[in-house]
Amino acid sequence: MSTTPSDVLRKAYGDDIILFDEQNESTVYHLLKEFVYGDYTYAVLQSDALKKEDDVAVFRVITDADGQYELETIEDDDEWETVSELYDEMVFPDQDDV
Repeated sequence: MSTTPSDVLRKAYGDDIILFDEQNESTVYHLLKEFVYGDYTYAVLQSDALKKEDDVAVFRVITDADGQYELETIEDDDEWETVSELYDEMVFPDQDDV
C-alpha cells in the first residue's frame, strides 16, 4: 500500500481547521497529516479532546462544486480501517519490528 503526501488543506487553511457539528458548535482541529491513497486525499485531524484520549479523526477530502475543500466522514469500515492503518504506518514506521 503506497501513499503520496499531500498538503492541499494546509495550503488552503493552515495547520488549524475549524469544524462545525450538527448543532453548529465549532471545534478547532490540528491538521496532523494529509496523504493520497488510491483516488482520494485523506486528512488526519486531532482536537484537544481527541488528543487527551490519544485518538485522531480521519476524513476524506473532497472538492465541492465551487472548488472549495470539504471533509467527508468515511462511512465504509474497510476504507476507514485501511486509511487508519496507513496513517499508523507513517507515524509509527518501526512498530511492526517490535
